[in-house]
Amino acid sequence: MKSEVIDVKGIRLNVIDAGSGPVVLLIHGFPDTSAVWRYQIPAMVKAGYRVVAPDVRGFGKSDKPAQTQDYELTVLVGDMINLLDTLGIEKAHVVGHDMGAVIAWVMGCFYPQRIGRLAVLSVGHPMANREKRSIEQREKAWYMLFFQFRDTAEALLKRDDWKLFREILRNHSEVENWISDLSRPGALTAALNWYRANMGPERELAKPVLIPAVKLPTLGIWSSGDAYLTEKPMLASEAFVAGEWQYQRIDGASHWLQLDEPDRVNKILLDFFAQG
Repeated sequence: MKSEVIDVKGIRLNVIDAGSGPVVLLIHGFPDTSAVWRYQIPAMVKAGYRVVAPDVRGFGKSDKPAQTQDYELTVLVGDMINLLDTLGIEKAHVVGHDMGAVIAWVMGCFYPQRIGRLAVLSVGHPMANREKRSIEQREKAWYMLFFQFRDTAEALLKRDDWKLFREILRNHSEVENWISDLSRPGALTAALNWYRANMGPERELAKPVLIPAVKLPTLGIWSSGDAYLTEKPMLASEAFVAGEWQYQRIDGASHWLQLDEPDRVNKILLDFFAQG
């Protein structure tokens, strides 16, 4: 699938830009690249959409700034808005997965005029995640705390042919692709900086940032085999969506539902877009 590295207001992002018609922006999470959408892009192009899928900063062939603060959520959201501006796109349907879903939620909250319909995979609204964070969810998210240990986390993840990394990712069929990408110079630290810039125990002690409800038509999708996220925050997201809310549960798929059940995910997304 062809991609091009383009300058987006000072950051070079590798971007797949395929098809023509209404625009769909696909935002990946950790530890992925735009390749995680390889089953969605052809289906959406065939259905008459223009699909824009970047490697978010720190991943793939995109730039990997060295400073932790370069990965703060506001910066990542800014990259996506600036990407739309650079490509001359006024409005797009937005789909996000994992950390990309967090970016998508915040875009929906603060840039609703740039979005047609919003679809979030795996991760609920940030306020729902905060209010419904159970001990079960904290246990599932233990790796986020581990990732805070700079240099130590990198060394342990790569040791013994990435043994711990493979185990954390449950030896998913995509793991060799992830390892290949994160073996690039500076890539693993850049990827972990997502978590270091935005998460950690000290952030829970800080005054919480209030994120408003989304006023857009919003679709949440969660998979029952998700090893990292519980269903409750996604279900609770309905209370933080002032627009139309839809929810779909996919049984049996892992956290990477778009890879495990691509046909199901494609149908759900395309049906949702068609409603607009």
